[in-house]
Amino acid sequence: MPGRGGGAARRHGTGSRLVLDRVSFDAAPGEFVSVIGPSGCGKSTVFNILAGLDSPDSGRVLVGDEASSGTPHSAYMPQKDLLFPWRTILDNTALGLEVQGIDKREARRRARELFPIFGLSGFEDARPFQLSGGMRQRAAMLRTVVQDRELLLLDEPFGALDSLTRTEMQDWLQQVWQQYRWMVLMITHDIREAVYLSDRVIVLSARPATVRREVRVDLPRPRELSVVTSPEFVAVEQELLEVLHEESRRALAEQESAPR
Repeated sequence: MPGRGGGAARRHGTGSRLVLDRVSFDAAPGEFVSVIGPSGCGKSTVFNILAGLDSPDSGRVLVGDEASSGTPHSAYMPQKDLLFPWRTILDNTALGLEVQGIDKREARRRARELFPIFGLSGFEDARPFQLSGGMRQRAAMLRTVVQDRELLLLDEPFGALDSLTRTEMQDWLQQVWQQYRWMVLMITHDIREAVYLSDRVIVLSARPATVRREVRVDLPRPRELSVVTSPEFVAVEQELLEVLHEESRRALAEQESAPR
């Protein structure tokens, strides 16, 4: 299946430290998969490897049956929107295409076509500081989507938003995803967000990370906001919460017992 990853990775500082230990999971075309785990367990390292920004010490990323460095197959949206303040919103959203070597006029045309779908019509010539947090995130996601990659990597896309805006953005993302059916991998620290948006949730263990559990979310779509109070939703949320708390406690215990 597309998006299979595995192997180990190390970060370098005062020395080498194992971050990922035989992490392996997959995603299928049109599937929405979330990745959760204790803080610092290596979730962003997984995404950096999938995006081709880091190289694992062992293992590989497969797209179909072919090994991939990540770059030609995925588009990566980091935690911060990273919109350039001196560029208009249209120019910001066309930037990824321009980096690929596409003519600026054609890049702007492709990006402009998506502005109505992303709720940004009329803001093509605005600057980032003129947009709300939610609109900036939609612009950042448009910049990611317009690159037309097989896999979208979303790293805490709504983490910096207030609670109400975050809920609105989750509902909006679900609607747009159902229209386009992208293959999505999303990192989140919000268990409820993971359950609400995902077909499956991957739980990583404390570092060095392994796949601790994989939970399928068998809730009908489209999902209304009221689904979060249903017994089925609560049961999945509770299962994930218990596993995550167990791993967080283990990570804390290991930190306290480590030599100083």
